[in-house]
Amino acid sequence: MKKYQDWARREYSEKQRFITLAFAAPFFLLAFPYLLLRSSAGIDRWLHLPRLDAGAANVIVGLLLVVLGFSLGLWSVYAQMTIGSGTPIPLVPTRRLVVKAPFTCCRNPMTLGTFVGYLGIAVWAGSLSAVAIVLLFTGLLLLYVKLVEEKELAARFGPEYLEYKRSTPFILPRLRRRS
Repeated sequence: MKKYQDWARREYSEKQRFITLAFAAPFFLLAFPYLLLRSSAGIDRWLHLPRLDAGAANVIVGLLLVVLGFSLGLWSVYAQMTIGSGTPIPLVPTRRLVVKAPFTCCRNPMTLGTFVGYLGIAVWAGSLSAVAIVLLFTGLLLLYVKLVEEKELAARFGPEYLEYKRSTPFILPRLRRRS
């Protein structure tokens, strides 16, 4: 926890934040999807799993999920960069608590977007094991958020974060605004 707080105390220039994202983005946008497709194809063959083949629906639904998910994820990163003056990478954290859209619908829109985007890739590929890998990855990510990130945010932002946490859903967006 002390490491996170040390990182949060530093001031990072826009250039430093951009460089941090430039190194992380290829992994999340290219390498992980590639590894997901390659590993799931091998697992599906090894376990003799049937393809989730719904013809053109795989492509349409998969592509829709990819676009929606990654758009939400990228919007979240943009908000962290511009409003929070940081990144989603713990080494270069936000300096301000971001409580504006898309962080008004849920506290973890980037995680939600990542899940939806990767699930879209799994649906597009028609792979049962890809769906399982995405669920496992998302479960581990949510566990990290609950056990580490939320404690760090509470320590860093105090009552402001605790009020935000109390009034904003964790991962599943509220469809209607509270009055």
